[in-house]
Amino acid sequence: MFGQNALLRVPESNYECVPMNQMGIKRWLRRLLPASLLFYLAVAFAQTDEIQVYDASIADVGEREFTLHSNYTPVGRTSAAYPGGIVPDHSVNGAFEFAYGLRDYWELGLYLPVYTVTNEGTVEFDGAKVRTLWVVPHAREKEFFYGLNVEYSYNLPHWDTARWTLEARPIVGCHEGPWDLIFNPILDSSFDGIGQTHFAPAARLAYNATDRWALGLETYSDFGPIQRSYDWEQQSQTFFAVVDYASAASSSIEIGVGHGFTSASDEWIVKLIWNHAF
Repeated sequence: MFGQNALLRVPESNYECVPMNQMGIKRWLRRLLPASLLFYLAVAFAQTDEIQVYDASIADVGEREFTLHSNYTPVGRTSAAYPGGIVPDHSVNGAFEFAYGLRDYWELGLYLPVYTVTNEGTVEFDGAKVRTLWVVPHAREKEFFYGLNVEYSYNLPHWDTARWTLEARPIVGCHEGPWDLIFNPILDSSFDGIGQTHFAPAARLAYNATDRWALGLETYSDFGPIQRSYDWEQQSQTFFAVVDYASAASSSIEIGVGHGFTSASDEWIVKLIWNHAF
């Protein structure tokens, strides 16, 4: 599955356990080289730790998942949003996410670490997050689906002005033939009052070209506090074109290129999401 925004679920692999001495050096290299490439992309590919639209797909009961989130800002804002913050331009941000399926409707997750590689090459620890995700069971098979993801974050001062933050992400969507339409009306809180809660919706329109390949368009916004939204140029407004691929080995990858349309947005962002279930 594609992290939490899986378009397709691939049948579980039935690989048998084979002793290492029977595998052969070439076979192990074929497995290690893609993993090495992904590690390189994690350091070369992120200003937010997670650029993703959730579609109510979760890990199977008893299944574990690892997801690498990584985003690179080749052309971004050249000054931090606040004194002591991270400068987005030429920075890398992301997270290592671990998830576990408790029920067919409930999944738990941990993001550790949330990280940054600054434009000066310094590696920074940004914080950690825990999350709980409830969804309608077997969302992929349903024409209409829904869910709710809640994340509680611990942030370092250079990453966020608030030490503790909370994100509530409702999920609503529909599958119509090969098409997916998904909406996440996200609410971000720094525990400074309901009126100061930010409305930061995300949406996705995707076409499943085959059982393995999907093409999508995504939008990510931050309109500011619900009490009084920002003016257009103060809002974050970014549009992404993405491609997803699911392998036969319980792994998937998503790569996207985004463009910002306001002065509060980064001009260009590249994102990578790699997921493996085991």
